Amino acid sequence: MKIAFVVQRYGKEVMGGSELHCRQIAERLVDKGYDCTVYTTTAKDYITWKNEYPPGKTIFNGVVIKRYRVNKERDIESFNKYSDWIFSNDHTLEDEMDWLQQQGPYCPALIEALEREEKDHDLFIFFTYLYYNTYWGLRRLKGKKVLVPTAHDEPALHLGIMKEVFSAPQAFMFNTESEKKMLGQLFSFEKKYQDTVGVGVEIPEKLESSRFFQKYQISPPFILYAGRIEKGKGCQELIDYFLKFSRRSLRLSLILIGNLLMDLPVHPRIKYLGFLSPEEKDEATASALATVHSSHLESLCMAALESLAARTPILVQEKAEPLKQHCLKGKSGLFYSNYQEFEEALNLFLKDVKLRRAMGENGLDYVRENYYWPVVIEKYSKLFHSLS
Repeated sequence: MKIAFVVQRYGKEVMGGSELHCRQIAERLVDKGYDCTVYTTTAKDYITWKNEYPPGKTIFNGVVIKRYRVNKERDIESFNKYSDWIFSNDHTLEDEMDWLQQQGPYCPALIEALEREEKDHDLFIFFTYLYYNTYWGLRRLKGKKVLVPTAHDEPALHLGIMKEVFSAPQAFMFNTESEKKMLGQLFSFEKKYQDTVGVGVEIPEKLESSRFFQKYQISPPFILYAGRIEKGKGCQELIDYFLKFSRRSLRLSLILIGNLLMDLPVHPRIKYLGFLSPEEKDEATASALATVHSSHLESLCMAALESLAARTPILVQEKAEPLKQHCLKGKSGLFYSNYQEFEEALNLFLKDVKLRRAMGENGLDYVRENYYWPVVIEKYSKLFHSLS
């Protein structure tokens, strides 16, 4: 079976949520014998959509990649200003189409390639609802189409053009039941194939915490943040809360890993480690008192699932409903909505070792049941069988 994927960025260096999600699914389907092709752009940076990869056809880990140049880079300040206006004022369909082109990545050549080569594939899977390539790809293709929305409740979902996006696919693969329920209040999925799938995670082998502590000169206990370090991910709130907590407790440190996109304060117990190898990241995760996930807007959060797979409980922002549900359904973590709750959660993790270990074991069971790779790939196989 020939499966085509459509996603705004793709590559070894692209570590964004929906983009990495797409790559992991495509590579594992190749391992299962499927013929997989990815249609994407030459952009590497989602802020500017600057052309950085060479255009054309390549193969990576068995997946055929076809990249097309973006016609226009994005001016993020101008786009954000326009978004603020369109989300809060009456506007026309033409205004929304202008917003979509500014959102980007504006790549008409990609859409033309999808139309030209549609006959070469049995079905197309689009990752994330939000971008130019998804709207126009779903609109132009005539055959079988699947959408992995990776959506959270945000103003863009309420634009009129999103009704077209969510009416075009024959099937939907949601990340969480929370996402499915939220989208079901906005769009009709009657007579459409639906499943809650998400992304799989590996369950790491026994890890050596002492090696991690020694290499990075870190002393426990610490909480860990992994991912894009930026204000849009709630990191400024996290830093502010931790600084306040550090004045009350001298025991805890905050370790951050990933792409640093904001200034961090100089503080003896705030440490940025940059990018770690997968093995070191697993060791850091398994060594943490808890991992913290500060974003107010998440559709799944792979870092949270990786934490649970490593038997480490999670501490999440309550406004991110899917992450809150990981805590509740998996009995695997705590959530906060203000500083006082943040402080109480950290103190509970510090004082109650038995509770923390129980949450860690619960989290592992939750991942095995819902987000273990064999479970995820079997759900995709059922999707293909249903649409064949």
